[in-house]
Amino acid sequence: MSGRRPLLQALLGAGALLSLGAWSRSAQAQGHAKTQPQMQTQTQTPLQGQAAARAPAPSAPQVPTTVLAPRTLRFPRDHGAHPELRTEWWYLTGNASAGARRWGFQVTFFRSRVDATRGMTSAFAARELLFAHAAVTDLATGRLHHDQRIARAGFGVAQAGLDDTDLRIRDWTLQRQADGHYRARVEGGDFALDLNATPTQPLLLQGQEGLSRKGPEPAQASYYYSQPQLQVQGRLRLGQQASQVSGQAWLDHEWSEALLHPEAVGWDWVGMNLADGGALTVFQLRRADGSPLWAGGSWRAAGGVAQAFGPQAVRMVPTRHWTSPLTRTRYPVAWTLETPQGRFTVEALADAQELDSRLSTGTVYWEGLSELRDATGRALGQGYLELTGYGDRLRM
Repeated sequence: MSGRRPLLQALLGAGALLSLGAWSRSAQAQGHAKTQPQMQTQTQTPLQGQAAARAPAPSAPQVPTTVLAPRTLRFPRDHGAHPELRTEWWYLTGNASAGARRWGFQVTFFRSRVDATRGMTSAFAARELLFAHAAVTDLATGRLHHDQRIARAGFGVAQAGLDDTDLRIRDWTLQRQADGHYRARVEGGDFALDLNATPTQPLLLQGQEGLSRKGPEPAQASYYYSQPQLQVQGRLRLGQQASQVSGQAWLDHEWSEALLHPEAVGWDWVGMNLADGGALTVFQLRRADGSPLWAGGSWRAAGGVAQAFGPQAVRMVPTRHWTSPLTRTRYPVAWTLETPQGRFTVEALADAQELDSRLSTGTVYWEGLSELRDATGRALGQGYLELTGYGDRLRM
């Protein structure tokens, strides 16, 4: 996720590791449709101001040295958490509809190992922190609704199960059921999601059999798989209005010791469910001047075998930008993608899909429902575009 100065740095300082409990806080950011020129204001909460004031100055990025070994991913165990590695996340993103109404949604859980407490014996030492983000994009209004949570693992408050996907922060959950489908339940500040996402295809192992390079050094890598073409059924509520919805989703699960090269400030990522059953992944990591440091992705036709893209085989070119009225950050919300499978375009279906998560992961980033088109402009499918590091450098 893209970086404002991380609240996590503040939490890990000043003895907060021993006192962090089940704190959670709603932080909704409501955007506007493309046709609305009005500016939006946001009032800084006292907590935001205190966190910014006590956060230490970021240190220079270090070159990671731990090299992940190629290995066979084993399921259902690898659907679960991997506390031996520093960072992990589970992303569920997709589209949903009820009649003519359409929405995008995101439910994301993060796990972060806290190295500073690993030698402590106190039961109150925060050895792992869990974060969660959830968002709904209302395409009828162009508005984004989102919320966030943070808690230390344990004490019956938050958990990341080891044997299968079993994630919880209080009443927010993402769980893989015995029959293989995922259930996500979120009660946000002014929205709620209760969704079942059922696989229709085998897992897609990204990179080389699930080991995905993220930079020029071997240590910049992650274990990474995707579950595209999930069929979604469930309930979505905005305000007092609830709807039974259906749609498609994409799940990413990624874990690593370190991802970012010192020159990388952030990444751009595309995950698209094609209408014909195919799946397209494209990503790049960027330097501060916008030039690509590393790139990759994959393609899988319906019923086919995944093809991994090498770093020289992918090119992402921004074609349109949107500036957030909240943070004044300028995001590229339309792209041309050049891949071994051809040339595509990606266009955001609503511009105002910026998430301010400074009260949890300490970041501001853009992530939103978008459409994939071919070179002639014909719609091929939908999915999510993620843009990080456009405000400040992403720090993990």
